Amino acid sequence: MSAPPAAALHDNPPHASLRGVVRRYEGRQTVHALGPIDLDLAAGEFFAVVGPSGCGKSTLLDVLSGLGVPTEGSVTLEGKPVRGQVPDGVGVVFQEDSSFPWLTVHDNVAFGLRRSGLDRTEVARRVDHAVGFMGLAQFAGHYPPQLSGGMRQRVCIARTLVQQPRLILLDEPFGALDQQTRLLMGDELLRLWRDTGATVLLITHSLDEAAMLADRVGVMSARPGRFIDLVETGWQRDRDSRIVSDPAFGPLTARLWTSLRAESLKTMGRAA
Repeated sequence: MSAPPAAALHDNPPHASLRGVVRRYEGRQTVHALGPIDLDLAAGEFFAVVGPSGCGKSTLLDVLSGLGVPTEGSVTLEGKPVRGQVPDGVGVVFQEDSSFPWLTVHDNVAFGLRRSGLDRTEVARRVDHAVGFMGLAQFAGHYPPQLSGGMRQRVCIARTLVQQPRLILLDEPFGALDQQTRLLMGDELLRLWRDTGATVLLITHSLDEAAMLADRVGVMSARPGRFIDLVETGWQRDRDSRIVSDPAFGPLTARLWTSLRAESLKTMGRAA
């Protein structure tokens, strides 16, 4: 399935929606972590989220994925409510390396299909495609400790890709990588997005990464996190990391930082 043209994105009905979403954590002291938030993700959109540390970015991803339950409000995916479990068609990739060190690359990628009910031929086809797509074919028999950090993260992405998700949620997946590797992994992620037509939501601390990858960037406030700016990047869908040299790239990241700076100072003040 190919991705739709950028101009057509918002002509589609929302793929996922949050309405009045609030998340509080109860305990000795109640923590209001998130919201209220309203957000529509268009089908085939690449949406990035930036915000100060502790603002509820990961909480937003948990609620959208079904891993967490909102205290107030509602979450829907393809018109159906999301609450308390990850729906079919959703794939999640976390920052931590979640590959199994005792399994080969091939078996890591196949792991999630073990109980899928698919026949062996289809499982093999999907795994071979995902491993090849992420450039890991020659390492299919290797174990994660034999791979670089960037390659291990490719394994985790391939393990999500093999499920053929329609919504891919990524929580700072390249945070442990150096800047050059992050840029190249960003290229791989854009290629994955274009070739699958999936809707993507990326949580990141990197303004450059958000500006390069996304159709829209949501800037969140200090806790309780809410969106204070939604920035359309205006990039073509066939972009890659070379776009960082585009004259529009600097002003775009400057706008993101202008929106984010005061919120980050609030967070630092709380920490002090």
